[in-house]
Amino acid sequence: MLCSQGERWGRLALTLIFFCLIMSVNATLDTYLEPLGPLSLFSRAGRPLFYGGLYLLVRKKLPEEKPRLSARLWQMVLVLAAMPLCALIAVVLLTAHRYESQMVNRVGLQQGLVILPFALLTSLMLLAAILVLAEQERLERAGRLAQLREVYYQGLRQREGQVRRLRHDLRSHLTVLAGLLEQGQTQAARAYLRELGESPALKGGARLCENETANVVLSAKAGEMERAGIRLDLAVSLPRDLPVADTDLAALLGNALDNALEGVGQGEGRRVTVRCRADKGLFMLRVENTLGGPVRPDLATTKADREAHGLGLPGMGEIARRYHGTLEAGVREGRFQLVVCLLLGGPQP
Repeated sequence: MLCSQGERWGRLALTLIFFCLIMSVNATLDTYLEPLGPLSLFSRAGRPLFYGGLYLLVRKKLPEEKPRLSARLWQMVLVLAAMPLCALIAVVLLTAHRYESQMVNRVGLQQGLVILPFALLTSLMLLAAILVLAEQERLERAGRLAQLREVYYQGLRQREGQVRRLRHDLRSHLTVLAGLLEQGQTQAARAYLRELGESPALKGGARLCENETANVVLSAKAGEMERAGIRLDLAVSLPRDLPVADTDLAALLGNALDNALEGVGQGEGRRVTVRCRADKGLFMLRVENTLGGPVRPDLATTKADREAHGLGLPGMGEIARRYHGTLEAGVREGRFQLVVCLLLGGPQP
């Protein structure tokens, strides 16, 4: 409980579950194998045999990552873990002392034969339930992330389409301006020009790389950082044709820069550094930002609405795994650094 990390409700629930599992096995071995021979021999041999066999039985089903449940689900698991704990406490208190009545001792031992296996099976079932709930949560997060990626990408594409349409209509705007000037309506022409000048479509945007999707995302985020007064050091070299799905690329770049925008805070000297390139079958992305505050050990979002936010790093990690890549994130030399590397052989299901 003290040495583990993560949600405190989850740590407490797992502590109680493993306590019940270990105590039920050890109590059974120490109490009911005593008539068979020396207690220490059977007890010491039985424990590693049981735990070793249990590990061999379930090792293929163990998750690669630690289970991630919401606080509400962890609290529910904690309440369920109280059942084997209470049953275990009852049988231990009942059999802790030798009573003068042999009948009482016999009843206590018989109850232990029922309650101890019940506590063991309940603990195992709770651990299995945690894995099932964690998998369900993972699938739900993946679904939400996929939906967010698609909405985010479609929004950027729609914005780019609007920009193209406005640029396409530039000739019509020039025709209107020429007509106003020919009629001597200089004030109306100036107002029309002022209105056009405020349109972001006519301002265009810097060509940051050859890849259209990356260029749209990076241009949008560069504009946000410029308006926020954040210094952006950007160097991107991506080809027009990249064997990464547009939705994945948009989510990867967008989430990385969104996290950097959140991480720099509101202080002075805010800076974000972005390095991204595709070379020799690898896609490499490195984003660094100055720290605007403390970073949680689990890298969770600092926003109050954790159900709606905090999906960036898990989403990028899911993308990295599908491309047989890696994701590393953490504080390095006083700066937060995110490094993503993907194999450009195509995503795997």
